[in-house]
Amino acid sequence: MASEGKLIVNRSKVGIIGAGISGLAAAKQMKQLDPVVFEATDSIGGVWKHCSFDSTRLQTPRKDYEFSDYHWKDREDPTFPTHTEIVEYLDGYATHFDLYKYIRFDSKVVEVCYKGDKDKAGFTELWGDNGKPLPGHAVWQVGVRSGDSQTIQWYEFEFLVMCIGKYGDLPRMPVYPYKKGPEVFKGKVMHSMDYCKLSKEETQNMMRGKKVVVVGYKKSAIDLAVECAEANQGPDGQPCTMVIRTLHWTVPSYSIWGLPFFLFFSTRSSQFLHERPNQGTLRSLLCNLSSPVRSGVSKFIESYLSWKLPLDKYGLRPEHPFVEDYASCQMAILPDNFFKEADKGMIKFKKSSNWWFYENGIELEDHTRLEADVVLLATGFEGKKKLRSVLPEPFCGLVEDSSGLMPLYRGTIHPLIPHMAFVGYIESVSNLHSSELRSKWLARLLHGHFNLPSVEGMFKQTSEELEVMKRTTRFYKRHCISTFSINHSDEICEEMGWTSWRKGNWLSEIFSPYNNQDYNNEEEVEEGGDDVVYEKES
Repeated sequence: MASEGKLIVNRSKVGIIGAGISGLAAAKQMKQLDPVVFEATDSIGGVWKHCSFDSTRLQTPRKDYEFSDYHWKDREDPTFPTHTEIVEYLDGYATHFDLYKYIRFDSKVVEVCYKGDKDKAGFTELWGDNGKPLPGHAVWQVGVRSGDSQTIQWYEFEFLVMCIGKYGDLPRMPVYPYKKGPEVFKGKVMHSMDYCKLSKEETQNMMRGKKVVVVGYKKSAIDLAVECAEANQGPDGQPCTMVIRTLHWTVPSYSIWGLPFFLFFSTRSSQFLHERPNQGTLRSLLCNLSSPVRSGVSKFIESYLSWKLPLDKYGLRPEHPFVEDYASCQMAILPDNFFKEADKGMIKFKKSSNWWFYENGIELEDHTRLEADVVLLATGFEGKKKLRSVLPEPFCGLVEDSSGLMPLYRGTIHPLIPHMAFVGYIESVSNLHSSELRSKWLARLLHGHFNLPSVEGMFKQTSEELEVMKRTTRFYKRHCISTFSINHSDEICEEMGWTSWRKGNWLSEIFSPYNNQDYNNEEEVEEGGDDVVYEKES
């Protein structure tokens, strides 16, 4: 047995790994199962607490980033919340719903063992124990190291929910030619993950008066460049240079030619123009016929951004359509002073597909050399690698399919990994909304309110979603469902037995944006099966 030689200190039905947004959403929805939540750090909040810069702000308005049953106190405030405000909001949520009693802080999961039937770990007809998420006995063992202790304590669960996220912990590092890596560079090299751990004073001292190169052009890189420019104000200041491999569209606000941004992508009428999974022959025909309209919407937005922002002046206009960035969740909201600092000469831009280090800086593929004292790498994170480091064989080898994506049914269940769920690994317009709705779906699955399809049926659904993403954007490996997010939520609602149209009248259904408040329900999920009323319809 896998438990031989291990002292089991706790047996529970459900274990949750991670106390970021997804972990909190899962814990709240599964309160009746008395979950145990392991958090490696000393606080909740995930990346908002441990992987944010001083200038980091939310990318969406407050109303679009709140739990369905817990409002922002200042939800009418039009400004984007800071990372500090978000952590305070999450603390209020956890306190209001008494979630802290489930969380074990400073508890790092160092090993996960499977003690269930190994025959269930492959391609069987039904997922898990004949399709049941809770088999009635422990199938997972979790080894946890608390605080500074080197002792591993073992816990057993019938079901595990992985909420350790795609960002933070494991940085994605560039690959360099032989003897052209950081070891030849005399200056300082730092990934954005380590930059986050510094205080504002420490970051300013590191960059002030220094030649700084920022590698990347997504949100983190843009924020780093602005902080660098702000630290170098004054006569001794040095400009920051951004080295850009792939250009992406940036947006100054959620308004396009005076029209609210949600009109273009976040209503049923706007998403009707876009392909979605399982849409049928007639709708596929209509979708093909609407291709010029989709292209026109993208060009309409591009025309505004090219007029509003000095993209051509700095050579920052992407060659791909705007819709491809939106469809891959890569649209970044610009800080107000980003191009102001560029106009002052404090932020400069260089485009290069490849680069490497030399003694005094970095060299681009055209052999241009940029002198540098500090090189900051905003090159992303290895979320799937982090998962693989925790999961045992053979499951760690199943995390990604041949396309490089996680095949997650309803964004939650891997068809080949039994009695385990993943929350927070597929992106959408609002990741908080996605995590909460999937947690509601998962709680009802665990309580037996519906059954999963066969393994083959789940794979068919995930494959269909992948093909839609491939046809929508070249950046499909980001695993984003933003262009069919309402349909995705519809299918989740229908599977739970909810009404999929949530607005109450057809006019709002067609033209109003969807947000988390549309999925609020007043009654907690209960055990008991299909005869239980688990939602009060409005």
